[in-house]
Amino acid sequence: MQQKINFRNDYAAIWRAKKEFLKPVKHIDKLCFDDLIGIDRQKEQLIENTERFLNNLPANNVLLWGARGTGKSSLIKALLNTYAAKGLRVIEIDREDLDDLIDISDVIRDLPYKFIVFCDDLSFEEGEKGYKGLKRILEGSIESPPDNVKIYATSNRRHLVPEYQNENQAVNVSHNGEIHYGDSVEEKISLSDRFGLWLSFYHGNQQAYLEVVESYFKEYEGDRELLRAEALSFAQVRASKSGRTAKQFYNSYFQKET
Repeated sequence: MQQKINFRNDYAAIWRAKKEFLKPVKHIDKLCFDDLIGIDRQKEQLIENTERFLNNLPANNVLLWGARGTGKSSLIKALLNTYAAKGLRVIEIDREDLDDLIDISDVIRDLPYKFIVFCDDLSFEEGEKGYKGLKRILEGSIESPPDNVKIYATSNRRHLVPEYQNENQAVNVSHNGEIHYGDSVEEKISLSDRFGLWLSFYHGNQQAYLEVVESYFKEYEGDRELLRAEALSFAQVRASKSGRTAKQFYNSYFQKET
């Protein structure tokens, strides 16, 4: 496998599967934790887990799951910008290339850095087998996972794969109250269970959305009531009051009105 990167100077990389090399990221999004509003609980838990990882303490692989546009991916960017100087590095990989995780881990296992392997929007459709490569690197291989690698993934699905009502028919409860899942359900839960830390994300209410909007318009000197009304109208059209919607509103309204 070809490696065209020097992690001393390159803090992030993207795995290019067709050419089998790690492409250095030269223009990293400059997001910081102060930019992320309304997800303080998730922020705190993710920071704690990552600092444990950096300090050679036991730490978990992380699944950030929930509603779209709620800051899941942004938290990973903020982590890198905050802890790169302390030896944190991020490698991004597409879900279609997860079978390459073993090869990537062979390259970085002995490097003097802590690596978050980041997979954004991770999910598998019925019949896909790519998740088996992920399971091996998490903890399902005869070879122990690298001490300097953790998997952080985002998903809209808690169990990463589709769940169907008819699967519940294979679930039964024993006489002592224990729940026994069917084989298909067990297979799905076994994947998400390999992430020791689950962080859930939900769309906020109207007030939370407006707080995010206000954070983008700190310097705005126009009519604040009109601004909020326009922001709510913008969100209504998109049927979403997420942080992503607030940023999209800023991108259109700020340039137009100031």
